[in-house]
Amino acid sequence: MVSLIQLEYIVAIDTYRHFAQAAEHCHVTQPTLSMQVKKLEDDLGVKVFDRSRQPVIPTDIGFLIIEQAREVLAGAGRLHDIAKHYLKDVTGELRVGIIPTLAPYMLPMFAGSFKRNYPGVSLMFEELLTESIAGKLQSGLLDAGIFVTPFNDASIIEQPVFYEEMLVYAHSSHVLHQQENIVVKDVEKPDIWLLSDGHCFRSQVVNLCSLPTHNRQELPFELLGGSIETLIRVIDIEGGFTIIPELAAKTLNEQQRKNVFPFRDLTPVREVSVCYSRNYVKRRLIQLLIEAISDSVPAGMRNPLRGDLVKWK
Repeated sequence: MVSLIQLEYIVAIDTYRHFAQAAEHCHVTQPTLSMQVKKLEDDLGVKVFDRSRQPVIPTDIGFLIIEQAREVLAGAGRLHDIAKHYLKDVTGELRVGIIPTLAPYMLPMFAGSFKRNYPGVSLMFEELLTESIAGKLQSGLLDAGIFVTPFNDASIIEQPVFYEEMLVYAHSSHVLHQQENIVVKDVEKPDIWLLSDGHCFRSQVVNLCSLPTHNRQELPFELLGGSIETLIRVIDIEGGFTIIPELAAKTLNEQQRKNVFPFRDLTPVREVSVCYSRNYVKRRLIQLLIEAISDSVPAGMRNPLRGDLVKWK
């Protein structure tokens, strides 16, 4: 008879691709974990893992068994979720991934109040790029992710929460300051500063401005920028311009806000969602997270018709 413990062990091995790390995660000794996995394989009559490979990988049939194991464990976890919901018990651990172009602006808006409202929840955020968040959702290392959608992955459920406008930020002496109305065609220029590859916001800017993927920028130096703040500070000193998200603009000082301009021919927006795996367990906590984020942004940002969606994939 296959047990839930055995299923937890094979899922842990698949996640970490290492018996010792899986045992540490499951708080058991490696011999105990190995013995239980071997017993499961004997009961099923198949090999779940190819132990001759390093890191260890599932066999062909092992992939199917582990996929089913994740579904079974998710279903079992929902039993606890149902009971907690009935008892109005809001406790547990919630591990959330969030992209760097959202983290500095969003987290101060809701994370503290969420913790004060639900002190029994252990809230952990990890700042990662979108692809890394999706991978960790699929492997069970994260419970939820906050990133820009559509992501277009059948294994990920997307729940849009708000729509953030994309704005121009230009140095005070930039030619864009002389234009009464800025349209998208006006920013198809070589002196635009961009985030480094891997950031979904970079891809959206490239798509919006019709820039070459490997644009040779007419700038004083090349910057593989990892944050909006870095781009803004460089622009303030060196010149040029960039595109920034709406929440970033709200954090600027009075002088810097004079350098921010909307587009006049359209309102480009990015869709921000709370995302989770189709095998997610912590339904109650994730829903509370969604409500907390939604309540923290202005009502107008929750309107899906407020602008023109810019895709990044």
